[in-house]
Amino acid sequence: MSDEFTPEVSPEEPLDPEEPAVPLRTALEAILLVADEPVPEMLLAQVTERPTGEVASVLRELAAEYREQGRGFELRQIAGGWRYYTREDCAALVERFVRDGQEVRLTQAALETLAVIAYRQPVSRARVSAVRGVNCDGVIRTLVLRGLVEDSGTDGETGAILYRTTGYFLERMGMASLDELPDLAPFLPDNFEDIEDNERTRA
Repeated sequence: MSDEFTPEVSPEEPLDPEEPAVPLRTALEAILLVADEPVPEMLLAQVTERPTGEVASVLRELAAEYREQGRGFELRQIAGGWRYYTREDCAALVERFVRDGQEVRLTQAALETLAVIAYRQPVSRARVSAVRGVNCDGVIRTLVLRGLVEDSGTDGETGAILYRTTGYFLERMGMASLDELPDLAPFLPDNFEDIEDNERTRA
């Protein structure tokens, strides 16, 4: 008795009658691209509803094709399944990219805005803009998108949205809590409190 998976539908039929059939090699590539661990041939056969033997054959064809073309990635059979890996001779480049290329690089304006929020949180956009002397709406949106700043409710008096730093900010800064922030008082303008009072009044 064959141990191959027997599909419930014909290999020529699409999984959904209303959608066009997807070629097996295309389907396997799409599935394996999102896999974070080796995927067994049997599972791939179940998902694609194709015989296990056919799936195994196409996987080996893809692996050989990638090697022949000298791609930067490989399809390997390991730990009972299949998964994409970067080529071994590209390891140094990949490591450099992960270590350096993915560092969050902020502009000077973003760094200044982040510093104001970190030290004065929770703080409104108006107050941040007052300290920096320029409109900071766009910069704050960028910081929010990067996960460094988040909404912290609204000001009870003015209704303005307040912002604070996130746990990711602490992680990137290598700090356990905001108590580890260095003293910023020497770098603040002498009229900082007056600026805040004026902005609170205008808001």
